[in-house]
Amino acid sequence: MSEHRTLPVDDTVELEAELALATGDARAAALLCHPHPQYGGTMRSIVISALFGALPERGVTCLRFNFRGVERSTGSFDEGRGERADASAALDALAAEVEPSLPLVVAGWSFGADVTLSLLHDRVQAWLAIAPPLHFTGERARVADDPRPKHLVLAEHDEVRAPEQIEAAVANWQATTLEIVPGASHFFVGRTDPVVSAADRLIGEVGR
Repeated sequence: MSEHRTLPVDDTVELEAELALATGDARAAALLCHPHPQYGGTMRSIVISALFGALPERGVTCLRFNFRGVERSTGSFDEGRGERADASAALDALAAEVEPSLPLVVAGWSFGADVTLSLLHDRVQAWLAIAPPLHFTGERARVADDPRPKHLVLAEHDEVRAPEQIEAAVANWQATTLEIVPGASHFFVGRTDPVVSAADRLIGEVGR
């Protein structure tokens, strides 16, 4: 069961969100960031829904939310700038929902992956970037030189940016691993199970 939340970002923006508590003893918490708002991305998009549906049963409390201007979230699209503020506010909200010792992981898909790679926060233990285009992170993601784990899940047949381009772009990042999902497109239709497994493995490395 999930619980609805409304998350304030500033005086003009409130975000629609859903919280799903871990089943049994929680071993970690995860913030889930959805794909590009101007191309139909919402917190109910396929990969985010797969993670939100599967991870609580594996001991992970999950918070998913809609970026500004999406569905019931107020505000309007801001080319990734305001969306970073959205994700930061959502991360603070998630941290307030769980006990201070619980490890936090930030996970995002596509545009949402780029947003997560801009989140430097003391409570974050790891980043999961699923098919990140690396178009909204600037020349170099803020987390590139951070020693905490970063795992990138790439689609073999990604239509947005080829996996070999992403591999080259992150070659010098610290503590960064990659995997390619065979047969997957950028949208991971029929290929969400490997993404869930990747998230579970990463959380297993940093969770308690």
